[in-house]
Amino acid sequence: MFYYKLKKKYNYFIIFQTNFFYFLLKGSIFNAIFIYQSFQPTMQTIVDYFATIPSSHRSLILILGIALFWTLESFVPLFNFKYNKIKHAWVNIFFTLTTIIINFALAFILLKSSEWAIVHQFGILPQLPEMPLWAYTLIGLLLLDLIGAWFVHWTEHKVKWMWKFHLIHHTDTHVDTTSANRHHPGESVFRFIFTTMGVVLVGAPMWMVFMYQAISVLLSQFNHANILLPKSLDKALSWLIVSPDMHKIHHHYVLPYTDSNYGNIFSIWDRLFGTFMTMDREKLVYGIDTHTKPEENSEIKSLLKIPFEPYRPPVGKID
Repeated sequence: MFYYKLKKKYNYFIIFQTNFFYFLLKGSIFNAIFIYQSFQPTMQTIVDYFATIPSSHRSLILILGIALFWTLESFVPLFNFKYNKIKHAWVNIFFTLTTIIINFALAFILLKSSEWAIVHQFGILPQLPEMPLWAYTLIGLLLLDLIGAWFVHWTEHKVKWMWKFHLIHHTDTHVDTTSANRHHPGESVFRFIFTTMGVVLVGAPMWMVFMYQAISVLLSQFNHANILLPKSLDKALSWLIVSPDMHKIHHHYVLPYTDSNYGNIFSIWDRLFGTFMTMDREKLVYGIDTHTKPEENSEIKSLLKIPFEPYRPPVGKID
């Protein structure tokens, strides 16, 4: 009799538990649907914003990003550099301005290329089946990041004449948030060419290109910034995006670390193509072993001349 009552109570408990989890699951599904339906208009609002984003807003994103991370560097620095922060920033801001001028002058090419791809349904995105807007956007951003950032960056490290232009970015011995756009004008031109190629091959609409550029600017300023994040947080971030520690390994002065971690926004491409590397942040030494003299790596005139000087092979390599 006792066993029968116990079994009966147990059965009631199982029924209650089943019903409880059924309603819990049902509620979660309805909540998920509600969140999804709420997110769709929000995503559309974001798309609409980038479709009509004023040039002033794009400039503001760049300026506010630098201001934010420049301030954070003073409070939570990774390294306590003994340098003239203003003088160092001036060199990098000069190259940032040349990049802005070149991109602005060539912007009509990017616009026409995107329009052509959309009108002719050319590229990867137009061939995809119908999907939620957020998924379409994510795929587009991933592909733009692959072609317009990772691939051109990898190429710059493999082709000698391109490397001599890209080298200017690596000569910085005090990497901070202003280093993000330290690009020789010549490099800015062929980076623009690869970006345009990416837009056509992906079949990306201009709103997506503007969104990608905004995220790219902020992420680049973030992962170059001389800020200290908890190692656990940085490691967690590096599974999704290019974190500060991940990118700074790329700025280590000697091979093979210089030829690693090419990513710009997403870390997946380095992990997928076997170029992802790690090292202790305490062992980082910025710069490049072929141009260690201050007059070579910190003066605008000297930096502008580097691509037209004889190629210098790497001095050392860590096995």
